Amino acid sequence: MKKFLLFFVLTSCSTQQHIYSGHTLEDLDQSIVKKYAPKNISKNLKNKIERYMDIRGARSGVMTPDGKKMFFSWNVTGTSQVWMLNGPNTFPRQMTAGDQPIYVSGTSIDGKFIYLTKDNNGDEYYGFYRQSVNGGVPEKLFHKKNVKASLDYIEDSGKFLYFKSNEKDSSNMNIYKLNLATKTYEIVFDKKGTWSIRDKKGELLLLKNSTGNTFGEYFVYNEKNKKLIPLLGQGEKEDYSIKFSARESEYLVLTNKFSNFKRLYTYKNNKFNLLSDKLPFDVSNFSIDKKRRRIYYAFNKNGYMKIKARNAKTLKNIRVPEFSSNDDVFYLGHTRNAKYSIIGVETPTFPRKVFVYNWDSGKKVVWSYPSYPEVDLNRVVGSKLEYFTSRDGTKIPMFVWRPRECVNRSCPVVVNFHGGPESQAWPGFSSYAKMYNDEGIIFVRPNVRGSRGYGKEYLNSDNGPKRLKVITDIQDCAIFIKKNWNKTGDFKIGISGGSYGGYSTLIGMTMFAGTYDAGVSIVGMSSLVSFLKNTADYRRHLRESEYGYLKSDMDELIALSPITYIDKVSDPILIIQGANDPRVPAGESIQIQQILEDKGLDSELILFQDEGHGVRKRHNRVLSWGATLEFFKKHLF
Repeated sequence: MKKFLLFFVLTSCSTQQHIYSGHTLEDLDQSIVKKYAPKNISKNLKNKIERYMDIRGARSGVMTPDGKKMFFSWNVTGTSQVWMLNGPNTFPRQMTAGDQPIYVSGTSIDGKFIYLTKDNNGDEYYGFYRQSVNGGVPEKLFHKKNVKASLDYIEDSGKFLYFKSNEKDSSNMNIYKLNLATKTYEIVFDKKGTWSIRDKKGELLLLKNSTGNTFGEYFVYNEKNKKLIPLLGQGEKEDYSIKFSARESEYLVLTNKFSNFKRLYTYKNNKFNLLSDKLPFDVSNFSIDKKRRRIYYAFNKNGYMKIKARNAKTLKNIRVPEFSSNDDVFYLGHTRNAKYSIIGVETPTFPRKVFVYNWDSGKKVVWSYPSYPEVDLNRVVGSKLEYFTSRDGTKIPMFVWRPRECVNRSCPVVVNFHGGPESQAWPGFSSYAKMYNDEGIIFVRPNVRGSRGYGKEYLNSDNGPKRLKVITDIQDCAIFIKKNWNKTGDFKIGISGGSYGGYSTLIGMTMFAGTYDAGVSIVGMSSLVSFLKNTADYRRHLRESEYGYLKSDMDELIALSPITYIDKVSDPILIIQGANDPRVPAGESIQIQQILEDKGLDSELILFQDEGHGVRKRHNRVLSWGATLEFFKKHLF
């Protein structure tokens, strides 16, 4: 089979495997950008889509140490901007403006400033800024063309910021230190690799060198004497997340090395001791506040999140705020003085509320309610956890949003695959799912093999060439639905997704042609070969660990590329792409669209010149959602 695939590619598709280079708007022929520019949609459809987009609330947040101000990102203006609340349920004040998304990443030690992050038109060359909590034009601290930077740590004195950047070498991320008084910066740690600061304690920096997308090596670096001491992960391919403990010479380690599931341990003198409960599901994440008073963590039971906490010194359980058993609960952040935690709470039928919990008083207060104009939440259909069975008998979880009128009769279905691939579909409130339900379409989000949250074996089952054995989950999902959901007659199934979900869509429409009746791919890879050659330098080695290596796995990369099976395409495809995408270059979408055009197949490409990996600006999202909905209504009914 492999020899046949190689022959097919070499004779039929080799010219399409490497017809482009680069991943920025500057790399594209402007006639191409113009040809595939988005088209306007009707006023009625625009109004309908905007109603769904108006269901929103705070997605994250940071708080000043005194607990009096909260800052959060909100896209009510059309792009994500930073807003401030002066107290619980007060009217939010907009802090930033413009047509570029801006996010808040922290507050200064004294609570007088917030730190902001932004890029340009989705290019992901992020820089960071400082703004007074009283407002004013943000002050640029570091932002350079074609340089990626990320704020990693705010030093305890408040005088210095630590950040990582690939300024010196586009393929390496090094550690820098910025003096806030002089606005000058110096390199602190300069070695080949993808380095980041995971924690700091006195003169010691806890550094991670990411050697793969889900694994890396940890070191302790003494900033004063420049000694670098290996800690964990060297020569391994294990998933570690590590922080300094509150106790001397001890570390907190989240890992799945010793179990199929991620669990939290203490680590000292080369010994691990289990800290979290021995449960048959993952501890999703953990943190420790800067005062090292409490350890905060959340566990992930089939996609539903619950929180816990422990005393950082005694390691004893601490009572956490109580919420309904049906609520998804997760930490959004903690103040540096460890007095307050920001907690997000949502259900499948109610958008996210944001609480602030005072650990001293034990009181939780709602600071931010979501907005949902012209929506009766009593009529919202929430998700339900269901399963489909793959051809080898594996039970695959999926969240299903099923309109009430589709309970006892057949309805069209759209299966939406998540990105990553090591991400996870969540059961929480989804205005996007509601959009489909209101049109009489069942909306499905599966967690196929390779998704996180279901143990190490499940997560790693699709790494590299192993993906060939489980890629069939994409087809098996549709086969199961057709066989088991047909209540009153035939119905059609669509497939969609973004990033890896976009790739899954293209696989579903090419390798498994005929399984789905229509597909919408958003920023998906059409060739794993050209994708790996052209993705941003700082990402390539991280993605090769997931998909396979250009030097050793070429046969499998070709066998796993949608473009290999282009002659099998039989049903319509809509492709949506950002021209400035550093992750999945626009060339991935352009090359497959041009082949489909040459073959006279039913396909369309929408190319947003001011977007990157996904569609973030409101006016573009309206066009993207609108085109997607119209496409599925045309081809599934």
